[in-house]
Amino acid sequence: MTQRAKLVAANWKMNGSRDQNDRWLEAFRAAPPRCQAVVCPPFVYLEQVVAGLAGTGAGAGGQDVSDRTLGAWTGEVAAEMLLDSGAQWVVVGHSERRASFGHSDAIVAAKVERALAAGLRPILCVGETLHQREQGLTMAVVAAQLDAVLERCSARQLAGGAIAYEPVWAIGTGRTASPREAQEVHAAIRARIGARDGSAAAQTRLLYGGSVKPANAGELFSQPDIDGGLIGGASLVAADFLAICAAASH
Repeated sequence: MTQRAKLVAANWKMNGSRDQNDRWLEAFRAAPPRCQAVVCPPFVYLEQVVAGLAGTGAGAGGQDVSDRTLGAWTGEVAAEMLLDSGAQWVVVGHSERRASFGHSDAIVAAKVERALAAGLRPILCVGETLHQREQGLTMAVVAAQLDAVLERCSARQLAGGAIAYEPVWAIGTGRTASPREAQEVHAAIRARIGARDGSAAAQTRLLYGGSVKPANAGELFSQPDIDGGLIGGASLVAADFLAICAAASH
């Protein structure tokens, strides 16, 4: 069985200020986690976070990336710019981008391809809405989101990043998929990748996201196919994020 190092990523979403970030980073530096950690702030704070994480072993990432190369694309942020600012990772296809900003499966796939081509490590987000789950469509939705990317990028390329299963109905709602429910989907994702490349599937880190807290992180991360988490609201409090990282380390 392939041993995959746990990965916990903080998605700050549209939150933070220079003062708040400095306090968060100070707390993080005081007790850096033993697991691999990534912090994804809003674009404007990326260089501040990169500097604040220096020496901790943690990486930084963007929350989105353009599917275009450098040029006349007002308001976009290119993969090369993220790299130039010190990012190593980037979240792609978060449900908030899909639902509120029209990012289709095809657009998400193009973004992942662009990130990989530039040398960024994507954290690809997939997940179903509550209506889709109630209709028994969870696996069909997740498979379609994943396949769109695998048509443009190899499973071997994706293995260098991570895939985050985030049921939309659990994001910011306080409602969390049970460990059994989450494991079932994670296992199906790994199997689908494995149908293309078994070795890549065994190495790909699959994260769970959706109201992960210190109280439930340990049980979620103990599942055989859950290799860490993409943490939203709980990542805004450094002590909570560090506690979730500690659960992954154990």
